[in-house]
Amino acid sequence: MPEPSPTRHQRRFDRQISRLESGVPVLGGALRTVTAPGRAVIRLPVAVLFILGGFAGFLPFVGFWMLPLGLLLLAIDLPRLRPFVGALAIRLRAWLRSWRR
Repeated sequence: MPEPSPTRHQRRFDRQISRLESGVPVLGGALRTVTAPGRAVIRLPVAVLFILGGFAGFLPFVGFWMLPLGLLLLAIDLPRLRPFVGALAIRLRAWLRSWRR
């Protein structure tokens, strides 16, 4: 049975993951490993830990950067989150671009 074609939200979500991998070289290899198919056993606990670490953003090593990354990882396995997380990733990238200027 052929696999259904990806929706607009799925394509946008996939683009955001690939831009994150190419935009942050340090994160790229680890992100490719965790986002590989069949790695949900690793991905879900890591996503939850990142989300919890994001709430402790006032601490030095953990930070608010962990929250969107945890949501991104969680949205790989929860398709209902993909539209929200894809839009959030686009807004965060636009905000960072304007902040750097």
